[in-house]
Amino acid sequence: MFHSCRHSLTPACFSLPLFLLLSLSLSPLHAQGLPDGDGQAWDVTVARDVGSEVDFWTEEGTWMNVDVSPDGRELVFDMLGHVYLMPIKGGEARRLTSGHAYQTQPRFSPDGSRIAFVSDRDGIENIWVMDRSGENLQQVSRENERQVKNPVWKPDGDYIVARKHFRHRRSLGAGEMWMWHVDGGGSGLRLTDRPNWEQNSTDPEISPDGRYLFYTEDVSPGGGFEYSRDPHGLIYAIVRVDLESGERERFLSAPGGQVTPRVSPDGKTLAFVRRIDERSVLMLHEMESGRERALWDGLDHDQQEGWALFGLYPGYAWTPDGESIVIWAGGQLHRIDVASGEAEKIPFRAHVQHQITEAVRTSVDPHPERFDVRMLRWASVSPDGRQVVYSALGRLYIKDFPDGEPRPLTRQNDHWELHPSWSPDGRHIVYTTWSDDELGTVRTIRANGRGGRMVLGEPGHYVEPVFSPDGQHILYRRVAGDRLRGNLYSRDTGIYEISATGGQPRLVTESGARPRFTESGERVYLNGFEEGDRTLFSVNRDGREPFVHMRSDQASDFIPSPDGRFVAVMERFRMYMAPMPSAGRVVTFSPGERAYPIQPVTDDSGFYLHWAPQGDRVYWALGPNLYEQPLAGVFDFLGDEDAGQAEIASARKTPIGFRTASDRPGGTIALEGARLVTMRDDEVIDEGTVVVTDNRIAAVGPSDEVSIPADARRIDVSGRTIIPGLIDVHWHGPTGSNGIMPQTHYEYLASLAFGVTTIHDPSTDTEQFFANAELIRAGEMIGPRLFSTGTNLYGAEAPFRAEVESYEDALMHLRRLRDVGAFSVKSYNQPRRDVRQMFVAAARELGMLNVSEGGSTFVFNMTHILDGHTGIEHNVPIAPLYEDVLRLWAESDTRYTPALVSVFGGQWGERYFYARDRVHENERLLTFMPREVVIPMARRPVWSPEEDYHHFEVSRSVAELARRGVAVQMGGHGQMAGIDAHWEMRLLAQGGMGNHEVLRSATLRSARYLGMDADLGSLEVGKLADLVVVDGDPLEDLRHAEEIEYTMVNGRLFDALTLHQIAPQQRERGSLPWEQ
Repeated sequence: MFHSCRHSLTPACFSLPLFLLLSLSLSPLHAQGLPDGDGQAWDVTVARDVGSEVDFWTEEGTWMNVDVSPDGRELVFDMLGHVYLMPIKGGEARRLTSGHAYQTQPRFSPDGSRIAFVSDRDGIENIWVMDRSGENLQQVSRENERQVKNPVWKPDGDYIVARKHFRHRRSLGAGEMWMWHVDGGGSGLRLTDRPNWEQNSTDPEISPDGRYLFYTEDVSPGGGFEYSRDPHGLIYAIVRVDLESGERERFLSAPGGQVTPRVSPDGKTLAFVRRIDERSVLMLHEMESGRERALWDGLDHDQQEGWALFGLYPGYAWTPDGESIVIWAGGQLHRIDVASGEAEKIPFRAHVQHQITEAVRTSVDPHPERFDVRMLRWASVSPDGRQVVYSALGRLYIKDFPDGEPRPLTRQNDHWELHPSWSPDGRHIVYTTWSDDELGTVRTIRANGRGGRMVLGEPGHYVEPVFSPDGQHILYRRVAGDRLRGNLYSRDTGIYEISATGGQPRLVTESGARPRFTESGERVYLNGFEEGDRTLFSVNRDGREPFVHMRSDQASDFIPSPDGRFVAVMERFRMYMAPMPSAGRVVTFSPGERAYPIQPVTDDSGFYLHWAPQGDRVYWALGPNLYEQPLAGVFDFLGDEDAGQAEIASARKTPIGFRTASDRPGGTIALEGARLVTMRDDEVIDEGTVVVTDNRIAAVGPSDEVSIPADARRIDVSGRTIIPGLIDVHWHGPTGSNGIMPQTHYEYLASLAFGVTTIHDPSTDTEQFFANAELIRAGEMIGPRLFSTGTNLYGAEAPFRAEVESYEDALMHLRRLRDVGAFSVKSYNQPRRDVRQMFVAAARELGMLNVSEGGSTFVFNMTHILDGHTGIEHNVPIAPLYEDVLRLWAESDTRYTPALVSVFGGQWGERYFYARDRVHENERLLTFMPREVVIPMARRPVWSPEEDYHHFEVSRSVAELARRGVAVQMGGHGQMAGIDAHWEMRLLAQGGMGNHEVLRSATLRSARYLGMDADLGSLEVGKLADLVVVDGDPLEDLRHAEEIEYTMVNGRLFDALTLHQIAPQQRERGSLPWEQ
């Protein structure tokens, strides 16, 4: 045991077991808010751009952590981010905290004089203490990156044990139990080790004698987190650690799990929560005998199936006499008699006050007459610096500097042209192609567009071709196919060399990517991976004598200079430059490295970083612009007095993009005699006509009132129903691989076949998605309208993490996405609240949307509402929601895309349909989705009784929010392209939303969410002609919405069973891999 050291921090005062002394942390001691745009610390406690002020009283609360004072007279609890104190018998609670910071999980000190709690007031969740009166706030833990939660006092009152959150490549992370001296500061002592990076440990508890630490640990097999886990087996066990010896044992382990332990005051009984059938039950375990009994089954749904960073069940407490337990359930506080199991409600009344930041919104034109082509891929400057070549809209374009207009390099329209690279003399360009029918080739062409040559015509998948220094040979990489393109000719992958005039290719090496010759041409540089790190290595031209030059755990690309003296590095969306030391061993690269000079190339971001042949400058592209930075502007030892101070303004910026026309089919189509569900309020026209001219609605109304032009193509749709095209605002799906996208994309076709005409993907491959989006907008590809955030603003330790150390960093991340075509961004599991707030402020400044995902974390979701995010993606894992949350959310303009098909906190909603619908026989689905995707999911599904599906309760809360005015959108999450949108609509209806309201959520409300309701979402004159002709009446039965006969997108009418265009012109679609 530890003796009291309240006022002493000397080493002698720490009477600690050896295993704790060996766990001393080297974490930083100081935690501050990050700087704002004016150089001041960003203050989380101050609401910015306030849109509304919430002020109400409530007698219901959601997910309330509660503790009992040591004298048994009072309770302390949290609700909606504040801490309250009230008599144990109930009554009016007194709020102890105020302001914009979010506080949770209060615990009384052993003497009752102080309260420990969690607060994000310094920018991230840390442990704080205050007097019982709410005064004298004091920070205990001072973490900058790792949230600290679930505090519990040691009996001596000198230390607090809490859970510290660790995340690695995946944002979910894992927990460890740490201990801090309350008054003495320090970086904390590690008490337990996480089993890995993904399996959770949480809910610490200390025995009354201070000897034992109890906590909950994920012990499920597999070594990582999985969704849709089975709580009726074993997910969580309770572990006990002897704090004197360090001995660790799995203390409780049984089916149904055991979570959130609480030891009785006499140390003889352990309370915990277990899932029994569909209920979460408060259990008691006698320490000596091991006897267990169920005490009370009135709890809310625990979070064993989700990712419970905020705890697996709200904190609860024994009364000091050990005769009762006080716990939250059903929106109320309850006192459970331990002897009888009888529950007594503890009434409370609490005052809620919050300032809510106005949600960021913007308006978007989804289909302007002309648009700027922004996704210019593989931009490459000629050796003489006079031209640039790039791929856009599936073709190569070349531009003469300074003022030449970009022009197509070839005249063909049969295949995509990809991965261009110059010959050393600047006379030729080598590139690869892709055709769904003919597959890939390697070709060269003169810079004047003449003399095209097929260097390699053998079918395959080819990328990254480059010339040798003498221009006589070409290196390229052969890659495997994928689901979208098919897997024909996918063997024998690797780096190959071939004569520039053609011939038989020769394998250089089976490993590596991004090949580049050394200056002598005797060796080849390659990017690779080794033990999870990115490496720069080289081999000779026979693939032998490998040597690793550099490595990094976060870099995404190493680009050595032509002479090998320097290296440019892409890491976390930033560009750096460094000498490339010849050390005879691998050199580690990190932006914070001090062993050799490393400098940022720019304060902004970009793509396609490459060197001039002389090695004296680098180029990169961002959106429609090319940037140039001399090497001497980066390093002061090269003689430039301004070196080391390079910013985006100091780089030479040259516009290289162009504008092109958006697709606009000609002609007039009249769809006659259908029931029209227009989405203008509750309007339904029983026998109506829609007239479309070009790509917009020219007339809509009762058939006897609509005039049809004489030249219109008239189509009788009597007995059918026309609804606006469905808008899926949370769609995910593959875009391509290695920069190659198919010409006919089966997931886009599947979406259209099920009536989805607009897609918004809030996390995807930036380059490939926006390239596809521009192809569709220009009419070069069939698909729904595509919009996206691009790569999300990721918060975990991955090469694509969006690092933010200031408001300027936040602006940079949004600008880099805006410049390539995004009007929205997705804040994804960023641990620091000040960073999340900065992203909102940056979105407001740049006129963008900011949608957010909290990764099944209730506290994050609530701060998303308070901080003005455009919307919450994925459901709040807690259900039901009670009056406090319902009222708060209704006062905001933050909207909700629950994505029930992939529900948090329970098994995914999509499983309901695999078990109850004959999905494996759905001909429409199997026409456009590969059998190998559908059949494994649908043929032998997991069946569960209805009470085992959490989405029902979540959906009821969604419906209640909708009734209170919260806008709800449809998002199918890409679970199964196209049909998932209909599953999501049916899941929304299961919670109580009417069919008309569900359809409105999937059309007009989704359009409003994206800022596109002036052009999409309803059948109105002047809007874009996106609509669906349904055989049946979805107002009577939502399942009829799947029976689609025709889909129209942008004025083009498709047979929904084949996706052949039937009007205004007839046109057959391209073939899919399994049809070839």
